[in-house]
This record gives sequence, C-alpha cells and structure tokens, in this order.
Amino acid sequence: MKLHNSKNIFLLIILIGLFFSCASRKDLAYLQDLDNSKNSDATIIYEPKLQPDDLLSIIVSAENPEVTIPFNLPKVQGNYEVDDSKQSLKTYLIDNFGFIEFPVIGKVKLGGLTRTEAIKILVSKVSEYVINPSINFRILNFKISVLGEVVRPGSYVIQGERITILEALSLAGDLSIFGKRDNILIIRESEGKKTYNRIDITNSSFINSPNYYLTQNDIIVVEPNKTKINTSAFSQNTAVILSGMSILVSLFLILYTNKNK
Repeated sequence: MKLHNSKNIFLLIILIGLFFSCASRKDLAYLQDLDNSKNSDATIIYEPKLQPDDLLSIIVSAENPEVTIPFNLPKVQGNYEVDDSKQSLKTYLIDNFGFIEFPVIGKVKLGGLTRTEAIKILVSKVSEYVINPSINFRILNFKISVLGEVVRPGSYVIQGERITILEALSLAGDLSIFGKRDNILIIRESEGKKTYNRIDITNSSFINSPNYYLTQNDIIVVEPNKTKINTSAFSQNTAVILSGMSILVSLFLILYTNKNK
C-alpha cells in the first residue's frame, strides 16, 4: 500500500512539474537561425550621428603647438597627450540647433553629422589658420539605458563610440528568464524626433538592421513574457493554491488509506 501511495505522489509531482515547465528553446535561444545563414563578406561601417546636448572633447594639435593655442579652450594648451588627466578637458555642448561655438572660427554646425564628417569640417576650417592641423574628437556623454526584464536595469556610460544591442544587454546582465526576446523595443531620438523600433534577437536578421548598433541616449526596453505576466497575476494566490492542493492531496491519501485497511 505504501508503494502504491508513493507512486501516486510521484505522479503528482511530475504533473506539477510539467505544468510549470512551459519554456522552450524557441522562447529563449538567441540567433536561432544563425547556423543556417550564410556568412556575410560585407563590412558594416557604423558611426553615430551627433545630436543636440552631446558633450564633445575637441583638441586641435599641429607640428607647432603654439599656433594651436587659440583654437583650444582654456587649460588645454597646445598638443594634447592621451594620458593627460580628463580633469583638464574643457568641453563643447551641441545646442538645440546643432551648433557649437568654436574658438576663433565661431559657430560650427555639427548636429546630424558623423564623427568623421565633423572632423573633416573642423580640419577644413582650422586649416585656414594652421598648417596641417590634427583634430582629436570624442563624444564624452555616450550612454544607453536598459530597462525591463534584465538582470541589472539602468543607464550605462559607453567608453567608446560604438556598441551593439547584444553588448548593451550583456552590460545589463542579459535578459532574465522572463524577458521577451522577440519584441525588444528601442527608443531613439534623431534630429528632435523619437522613433520606436522593435527587434527580434532570436532571429539573426536584426544583425543587418539599423538597430544593431545603438546611438547615444538610446533606451532599450525588454518586455515581460507571458510566463512573467501570468505569474504576476497569480503570485498573490500561489501560496494559497499550493497549500490548498497539499491539503487536498493529504486528505485524499488519508481517506484512501483508511478505505483500504
């Protein structure tokens, strides 16, 4: 009799396990079709476009350091060394119309340009005064935000000027088991307009989309999947339901045992 009751309990445990085991590879695996995709020989060259409120470090250098002094903000004299303390850097803020105020030259529109395009314009303008100038140009406030069903949601400052959606998710500790992988939202602002794009990271096609590389101030939102939504809806009653099921099973076993004595 005890063996028979043990089998019943074991069967009940299996049924409960099957009830809660709803996830599959289709719901969780990234880049599921990548094995069937052909390798791409095309090199994707990506540069973010400058936007209003971008904070820039622009250092002008030349063979003769003295001639560059008027083109650099105070505390940045002559040629700039990479190992110099960042405390000495003076910055430029792109205004709402896309302009910065550059020494000697005056207003220069950089908004909407890539880093390479901005350097070309500055080199061209500075060349009117300095022979063979060199421009050290960096975006200092490149950051992205990751929200929703990730391990560590928050804002992240990017040291470089290029980051992919997968790298951003890894910074946030990856998606939780409850993150919806086929409908990730990217909120992006460009030239004063917000765009809303959704990508499916279970399908490798997003690698060639404009959303694979993020731009500064992008916001990534990971939605909860159905399991998390259902769990949230019933979480308050889960303990009561399991307790009730346990009592019913116990009563059933007691009655069944007494009946067969």
